[in-house]
Amino acid sequence: MNYLVLIFGDEAEWAATGPEERARIVAAHEEFAAKAGDAVLTAGELELSSTATSLRSGGNGQVTITDAPFLEAKEVLGGFYVLQAEDLDQVIALASGLREVHVGHSGVEIRPLVNHG
Repeated sequence: MNYLVLIFGDEAEWAATGPEERARIVAAHEEFAAKAGDAVLTAGELELSSTATSLRSGGNGQVTITDAPFLEAKEVLGGFYVLQAEDLDQVIALASGLREVHVGHSGVEIRPLVNHG
């Protein structure tokens, strides 16, 4: 089964994060990647939400393009992992080590991917 691990956080808090905390965050991601090993199918950190482009129906078959995330929220998507795991418990055990789970301005969402085939 494949799972998407979404990492959310407050961009203002991230911008104010000092070098020591950033080092702890990087170390936690390195530890996560080492523990997960080949279970990590892909991963990435996203640019700031101000760089997002959203597409929506503008009616009459037109597409409306907006410079911003699709939804406005205090917490924005900042990164992700796609993991292959036996079950959700395995993913929870791995993702629990991410620093974003342990600070008040961020969090992690885990969602199974639909297998179409």
